[in-house]
Amino acid sequence: MRFPNLRLAQLFDMLQNETLPQDELARRLSVSTRTVRADITALNALMAGYGAQFILNRGAGYQLKIDDADRYQELVLQPSRQLRIPRTSPERVYYLVVRFLTSAFSLKLEDLAEEWFVSRATLQSDMAEVRECFNRYNLTIETRPRHGMKLFGSETAVRACLTDLLWQLMQEDSENPLLTEEALNAGVPEQLAMDLHDCFTRCRIRLTDEGEQFIRLYCAVAVRRISEGYPLAEFNAADVDDDVREAARQITALLQKLAGKPLSEAEEQWLQVHIAARQVQEVAPSAISADDDEALVNYILRYINTHYNYNLLTDTQLHADLLTHIKTMITRVRYQINIPNPLLSNIKQHYPMAYDMTLAAVSSWGKYTPYVISENEIGFLVLHIGVGLERHYNIGYQRHPRALLVCDTGNSTVRMIQAMLLRKYPQIEVKRIISLRDYEQLESVDEDFVISTARINEKEKPVVTMAPFPTEYQLEQLGKLVLVDRTRPYMLAKYFDESHFVVIDEPMSQQQLFSTLCEQLEREGYVDEDFYPSVMEREAIVSTMLGEGIALPHSLGLMANKTVVYTVLAPQGISWGEETAHVIFLLAISKSEYEEAMAIYDLFVTFLRERAMPRLRDSKDFEEFKAVAMDCLSRF
Repeated sequence: MRFPNLRLAQLFDMLQNETLPQDELARRLSVSTRTVRADITALNALMAGYGAQFILNRGAGYQLKIDDADRYQELVLQPSRQLRIPRTSPERVYYLVVRFLTSAFSLKLEDLAEEWFVSRATLQSDMAEVRECFNRYNLTIETRPRHGMKLFGSETAVRACLTDLLWQLMQEDSENPLLTEEALNAGVPEQLAMDLHDCFTRCRIRLTDEGEQFIRLYCAVAVRRISEGYPLAEFNAADVDDDVREAARQITALLQKLAGKPLSEAEEQWLQVHIAARQVQEVAPSAISADDDEALVNYILRYINTHYNYNLLTDTQLHADLLTHIKTMITRVRYQINIPNPLLSNIKQHYPMAYDMTLAAVSSWGKYTPYVISENEIGFLVLHIGVGLERHYNIGYQRHPRALLVCDTGNSTVRMIQAMLLRKYPQIEVKRIISLRDYEQLESVDEDFVISTARINEKEKPVVTMAPFPTEYQLEQLGKLVLVDRTRPYMLAKYFDESHFVVIDEPMSQQQLFSTLCEQLEREGYVDEDFYPSVMEREAIVSTMLGEGIALPHSLGLMANKTVVYTVLAPQGISWGEETAHVIFLLAISKSEYEEAMAIYDLFVTFLRERAMPRLRDSKDFEEFKAVAMDCLSRF
């Protein structure tokens, strides 16, 4: 039996072996007695064909009365199936998408509203997100009066949309009813799990676990569509290995048996593309000769060298890794096959420089090719580029502690102290060595702290008194000053200022914001007139939202004359694609300061980890903003 909701299933179980009054049932189910009576009526309607009813005995309660024991036994022996009613808006969107993708007939919102116990207006509001989802796959919903709504589009798009959605649900909850009951034919995923792995092993095809799961899911979707009379149209796959052809042939025979219908040649060809797009390559770089693959690798590395001054062209390991990955990537982008990248948000945060370099290079290359490379694919490329940069360059600016050494003794003593400092704390930069008399004449100290061989007065900077042969205590006191993180506070002081800080209380679009900020920066000479179009172009490629309401808009490449960060606080929020930004940092970074300015990203990641957006957003002025920022940095 399929219960319309969980409460009916619970009520059915409660009344199997005991008689219970309305009040007790209402208490156990946390509902009113009126709801209990309505549920009993619904249960009796469901059980009418199984020779049993729940009847009310005055003074005792509801009791199970069986008129036909054999028919009722059939009901009891059936596994119970509870139809999970979507309760939240995201759940309803998932259910609506699956219904449209799997229904052979037009759907009416009135019928679905009655089935899911919601109003038609509620479903009408969910439909905006449903249509947006279908638009990404070039699928459209057409409405016909008195008939309802029906989905139209290519069969490959329908299967791609359904497979991608089920893959997403599988990552969140593998027991979701949409996976186990609604979208796929019963028993098919389990049968495929056993047979696909054996097939790939026989054909010597290596796949990641995720790749094999995705193909299994696609095959289960294909079985349902083929069994319901929706075969693929003509399709031809080119440049596929013999092992992949053989695997696709064996899997096609399996799907034909599961679907109960013959499969067309197009089905087998499309399956070849799916396998080739997820195959783990084990070939030497010299064996990869596809022009597109080699061209893209060289283009990316040359672009990074030209526009960012990092030469990775001679890194044979990076070249080989990129070539191996891009071979299968080209197959995926050619046939618009999307694979998920669960690490994408982490990649953006931990490889910000490599991400921007790769995105700019791929976007530039995209102007000369019909291929569209997704954000997920770019994320995989970023990992290779990021590792290459770490291998060759000391990526990530650090501001080392700067010390002023005050010493009135001889030259040999100074050298001894310097050698001791270098050995104990190699990160210290001794900027100046002056005498006691010179120190007393200073009005202020530019360095972070002072190391002195004699007792001296502080000039707003800490002083550590140290003997030529320092004690452990003196070294510990020095260590407390050396090991303080000065990089992020230094970044905050150097690149953030009050003249580039604004609180926006009135509604404003993203384009208006960019235009206003870029005009000011251009007037002040920080950027040229081509900066604003580049910021708009970068935002159009993929959102610069870092997360938690914090956005980092910037240009494609290093186009600023001088580095500055324009801080915008928007308490009401500014629409940022599908999200809303409340704290916006417009980055204008110059080539000369690029490596140092990369440490700015650490500030933003710290704000994200500290969940500081609400505190930053509510700051009334620049001083309050800076105080909140410094507090976050000191606690991280």
